[in-house]
Amino acid sequence: MLDLVENHSLPRTAAFFDLDKTVIAKSSTLTFSKSFYQGGLISRRAALRTAYIQFVFLAGGADHDQMERMRKYLSSMCRGWNVQQVKEIVAETLHDLIDPIIYDEAASLIEQHHKAGRDVVIVSTSGAEVVEPIGELLGADRVVATRMVVGEDGCFTGEVEYYAYGPTKAEAIKELAASEGYDLPRCYAYSDSATDLPMLESVGHPHAVNPDRALRREAVARSWPILDFHRPVRLKQRLPGLSVPPRPALVAAAAIGAAAATAGLVWYASRRRATAV
Repeated sequence: MLDLVENHSLPRTAAFFDLDKTVIAKSSTLTFSKSFYQGGLISRRAALRTAYIQFVFLAGGADHDQMERMRKYLSSMCRGWNVQQVKEIVAETLHDLIDPIIYDEAASLIEQHHKAGRDVVIVSTSGAEVVEPIGELLGADRVVATRMVVGEDGCFTGEVEYYAYGPTKAEAIKELAASEGYDLPRCYAYSDSATDLPMLESVGHPHAVNPDRALRREAVARSWPILDFHRPVRLKQRLPGLSVPPRPALVAAAAIGAAAATAGLVWYASRRRATAV
């Protein structure tokens, strides 16, 4: 049950939201895939090589070890990408691509938590430079996201500085709680994936949103609320007074994921052409 008003005589609280398929209806990386492919960041050959692991990921069949192997492979593939070029591609398409796929239910929850006096924190495995402008668009107070290393030449080195995935999300939440004074037993968390169980277990009010099979089992076993978000809405239509900051965005891990996402698109197109022949 969502408390409508925060008791300000008690320690502060927050609501932690996963991003992909929890706040927005698609993967943030998949949403940008066409733009990256058209921008020439991903070759057809590289896209085809990553097709299989991308479809495993989208089907929800990737376990922790498979996710780690995929991360390492895609990190190496984006080595040498020019950050400025990626920044320009994302800046041109961010609001057109993200604004229409925000869940109305998630926007309502964010609004309710703010009205109750809670901070809203987006916690995502996607790159910080993509997640931060999305967080601004949503009115989030803070963002936790993956960061990749950029070399002196302004290109990705292929190394990951911080990977916001699984237990590291929970660690980041606990660090935020310590620095911001959040009372975690009174905080809220929302996610669609069983990989976020550590994050959900960190708070007193965990919620499963459009959960995958494994998370649904856990939620049922632990009597956690299960929420169904299914109404994407343009945020500017839902909150007409919301200002959309025209700030540019960089891509870190999101660009990595986009490579895999684009692989799926290219693979599908090539299969269709082959079938037609």
